[in-house]
Amino acid sequence: QVQLVESGGDLVQAGGSLRLSCAVSGSIVSFNAMAWYRQAPGKQREKVAHITSSGATNYADSVKGRFAISRDNAKNLMYLQMNSLKPEDTAVYYCNFLSSPVPWGRGTQVTVAS
Repeated sequence: QVQLVESGGDLVQAGGSLRLSCAVSGSIVSFNAMAWYRQAPGKQREKVAHITSSGATNYADSVKGRFAISRDNAKNLMYLQMNSLKPEDTAVYYCNFLSSPVPWGRGTQVTVAS
């Protein structure tokens, strides 16, 4: 069974940076497009970025130019480098497969203080 474990969230000041990690067990990451999502309090979960098996990336307009998604296929890991963080980036961040989602992990909390 595939398991997703997110980590790296923290409390940071506005303008700061964080690097989130997503560890995938039980599956071959390299053949699947994957994505980062986030859910802020009282809001629906939204897709932040995705990366295809060939490494092509796509970002939500709200994070374009500030966030960078990457993957390490050999280690079954995916990352989200977040720079110039804003208070509106505060949310629980999740990773999952883009086209065929599996059960969600616990996510990792990112809190950006103004």
